[in-house]
Amino acid sequence: MLYIKEVLLQLLFALVPFVLYNIYYRNKTANYSKQFITITCMICLFMSMTFHSSVLNGIIFDIRYVIMFFGMVFGGMTTGLILLVEFLSYRILIGGKGLFSAMIILVITFNLSVLLSILYRRRAKYRKLITFLAGLSFSVIPICVLFVIEPKYVVEHLTFNFLALPIQNSLGIWLLISLFNKAVSDKQLFQKYLQNEKVETIAHVAASLAHEVRNPLTAVMGFLKLIRNEAISKEKTNYYIDICVEEMKRTEVILSEYLSIAKPSTPIYEQMDLVPQLNSVIDIMTPYANMNNVALEVHNEGQQLYISANPNEIKQLLINFIKNAIEACSCISKGKVIIRMAPESRISAKITIHDNGVGLSNEQLERLGTIYFSTKSKGTGVGLTLSYQLIRSMNGAIHVRSTLGKGTEFVISLPLTN
Repeated sequence: MLYIKEVLLQLLFALVPFVLYNIYYRNKTANYSKQFITITCMICLFMSMTFHSSVLNGIIFDIRYVIMFFGMVFGGMTTGLILLVEFLSYRILIGGKGLFSAMIILVITFNLSVLLSILYRRRAKYRKLITFLAGLSFSVIPICVLFVIEPKYVVEHLTFNFLALPIQNSLGIWLLISLFNKAVSDKQLFQKYLQNEKVETIAHVAASLAHEVRNPLTAVMGFLKLIRNEAISKEKTNYYIDICVEEMKRTEVILSEYLSIAKPSTPIYEQMDLVPQLNSVIDIMTPYANMNNVALEVHNEGQQLYISANPNEIKQLLINFIKNAIEACSCISKGKVIIRMAPESRISAKITIHDNGVGLSNEQLERLGTIYFSTKSKGTGVGLTLSYQLIRSMNGAIHVRSTLGKGTEFVISLPLTN
C-alpha cells in the first residue's frame, strides 16, 4: 500500500508541467515558451526529489528521468543542462548511500535522453515508440546499475524495483508527454481558428472600407478639377483645398484604424481611455454598417473611463461584438445597433451593445462564448470565445439578454483603474 501511495505522489509531480500549462496559458493566445518549460520542470524536479520514494535509507527514487526527458523534448538542450545542474546540486546535498549509483545512472540516462529527445523532435512518425522506449529504458537502467553495485538491495526489494519503479517511470512519461502534447495541439488549433476568424473580419471590413475610402477620393478628384479652372476666385480655390485636405485626413484616419486591427497584438497592458478606443472602432465599423443597411447609434457621457488593458485587444473585442450585432440585423428592415458607454458605480465601465436583429434562442444563449460555437453558417465562434476569455482575464463580466425576432443586448463590465 505504501508503494502505491509513493508512486501516485510521483505521478502527481510528473503532471505539474501539464497542470501549470493549462492554468497559465488558459486565457493567453500565445503558446508555451522554453522559459516556461524550464521553470516548471525545475519546480517539478525539486518537488519530486524532496518527497522521493525510498525503501532503503540513502537510495532514493523519483521522477527525475521523466522530467529531464520532457524538458529536453520541449525546452531543448539548455533546459536539459539546467535540470542536470539542479539535480547534481540537490542530490549531492541529500547525499546518502546511493549517491555513487545515482551519478552512474544519471550519466547513462542523461545521454540517452539527449539522443531520444533529438529523435522525438525529428521523427514525428515514431514518437509513440520513442516515448515507450524512454519509459522502458528509465525503468531498466537504474535496476541494472543497482544490481551491479548493490545486488543485495535489488534482491531484497524485488516488488518495488520490478513493479513500482517501472510503473512510476513508464506511466509517468506516457501521461506527461501525451497530455502535454494534447494541450499544445488544442492551443495550436485554437490559434489557427482565431487567425482565420480575424482574417475573415478584416476581409469583411476591408470591403466596406474600400467603398468608404472611394467617396472622399472622388470628392478630392472633383475639387482638384475645379481648382484647375482659372475662372474661380482665390477664396474659392483655398476653400476647395481645405475641403480636399479634410477629406484626405479623414481617409488617413480610416486607413490607420483599419491597419491597427490587422497588425499582431502585443501582450503589453497599459492604462487607457475606453472612449477614444470606442470612437476609433466606430470609425472602422460605420462603413460596414452602411454596407449592410444598418444604422449605428452611439451614446456616451463624454467622461474618461480608464482601464488597464491592451489597446489592440480591446479594439478587436469591440469590433467582434459590434460586427456580430450588425450582421444580426442586416437581414431586417430598419436595422439598428445602439452602443452605450458609461461608468457603473465608479468601479467599472459598462459597455452596452444592443441590436434589433434576429435574436437568440435559450439554447444558443447557453452556448455563447464556448469554442467553435457560432450562429453564422460560416463562422467558427473563436472570435467571440476569445472576447469572453479576454473579459474574464481582466476580471470583467458579460451578461446577455436576447429574444428571438426582437434582438440581443450584450452588457460588458470592465474594472476601472484609479
